Amino acid sequence: MSTTLKVCSFNMRCRTTHDGDNIFDNRTGRISDFINECSPDVIGFQEITDFMRDWLKANLKDYTVLGCGRGNDYTGESTVIAYKTSEFDLISFENFWLSLTPNVPGSTYGMDQSTCPRIASVAMLKKRGTSKPFYFYNTHLDHKGATARLLGSAQIMQKISETGGDFIITGDFNATPSAPEIKIFTDAGIKDCTSLIDHTFHDYGRLQKKCKIDYVFTNMKCDATLSYAEADNGVNGIFISDHYPVVAFVEID
Repeated sequence: MSTTLKVCSFNMRCRTTHDGDNIFDNRTGRISDFINECSPDVIGFQEITDFMRDWLKANLKDYTVLGCGRGNDYTGESTVIAYKTSEFDLISFENFWLSLTPNVPGSTYGMDQSTCPRIASVAMLKKRGTSKPFYFYNTHLDHKGATARLLGSAQIMQKISETGGDFIITGDFNATPSAPEIKIFTDAGIKDCTSLIDHTFHDYGRLQKKCKIDYVFTNMKCDATLSYAEADNGVNGIFISDHYPVVAFVEID
């Protein structure tokens, strides 16, 4: 018997004073309200600093929160995965770096990549009451290097090929739908659950020409007409994030 998962990809925006009134500390109430009201089954978070990771663990009472920093000492920004503790069994979990040495913390491709290491997290989860597990990948590709992004997508594709099975991928790919780093998934027949969503990044409402760079991909059944980006025009100038959280529905056996 199949069941439907509510999946969220959420770039929560790192904690930085550069954001002024929209610093993370001022957005926590809006973030909590969104998660409580939306109640996703599984969430892929991006730009989660050490402080923010501790906040998620302390405040997402119904969720298990997994992930580590992308730096060479396992600190710094992370691609956290959170799942409803009562609904899933965790079979396995790992972090790997998007580089030629994926098991070396803090490693990068070099070339046109920024100074930021990039990481992917993957949890093998089994929804209780279903017949088989699935892999949940979460990542955040480089904001600067197109080659680094393409290599990162290819590395994730290679990982999927090696593990086989059903999967969901969430992430901020820093690339629009026509970019090679996105087409590497869609050209392979992987479904973009967010294909009908026009834009996901808005820079706290300042960006006049909004763009879509956040995605949910899967090889399982999904109805793209049900997917949405959470509407957010700010409350007294305070936004949930500089990205719209993206929500999709995936059917699993």
